[in-house]
Amino acid sequence: MEFGIHSLLFTETFVEKDLPLLDKFKAMGFDAVEIIPFDPDNFPARKVRQAAADLGLTINTGYGMPPEYNIISPDAQVRRAGIDFSKRLIDLSNEAGAKVFGGMIYCGWGYLTGRMRTEEEWKWAVEGYQEIASYAQSTSDLILGIEPVNRFESHFINIAADAVKFIRDVGLPNVKVHLDTFHMIREEDDMVEAVRTADGLLGYVHACENQRGIPGRGQVPWVGFFQALKEVGYDGCVTIESFDPNMERIAKLCCIWRKLADSPEQLATEGLAFLKRVYREVYG
Repeated sequence: MEFGIHSLLFTETFVEKDLPLLDKFKAMGFDAVEIIPFDPDNFPARKVRQAAADLGLTINTGYGMPPEYNIISPDAQVRRAGIDFSKRLIDLSNEAGAKVFGGMIYCGWGYLTGRMRTEEEWKWAVEGYQEIASYAQSTSDLILGIEPVNRFESHFINIAADAVKFIRDVGLPNVKVHLDTFHMIREEDDMVEAVRTADGLLGYVHACENQRGIPGRGQVPWVGFFQALKEVGYDGCVTIESFDPNMERIAKLCCIWRKLADSPEQLATEGLAFLKRVYREVYG
């Protein structure tokens, strides 16, 4: 199993000036880094790939699709734009050498209609993702991670069972479930059962405390969660995802209104030490 850190804990996007962060993350003891190329025009993908290779780091990428690229929009032009933008992000992920591209990549982040999802929205998403995943499959072995998120961020896919149904309807082997404990503790009836639901389709994991603070200082049942990961044979990447409230754009998007640690470094290093302890306890 690899343990990763999320770039948004340290920078609001990732451009050339942020490349030294990769050295920092390696020195902290991380095996992997998830990068969000919120500024795709200035994302130094090739330099990321080379620096990660030199350091022995795994790169993963993620995104939260903005409203203008929402593939469940009733506007066909917006859906088309979302498919095309997804292909661009896949190209950047490949250029950076990413193994996983995950997150809110299947509909608009924060898009809420005020009602339950519709059959029409499901149809648009499945058809759109069949094209997106087919494109990705033709370019590399990149895994596309479908992340269920909480009800305040989307009405579309909130639980692991939703993601599994969506992936089966898409029907392509490069689309996997991306679980995130922050969302799971809000939406799942049983977090352990949710991991079992994703058995065979689990491709990526975000390790987040219930309040997005330091893993181990909240309410997530970490031992049971790791026991379930072991039970389903998951040996991929577990990435600590949190955010710095001093980054105004990200803090507003993610509703981070207080300090969750004394520093991003404390959250990262103490979280990593805790997760590794639980991993050793459970996996042996």
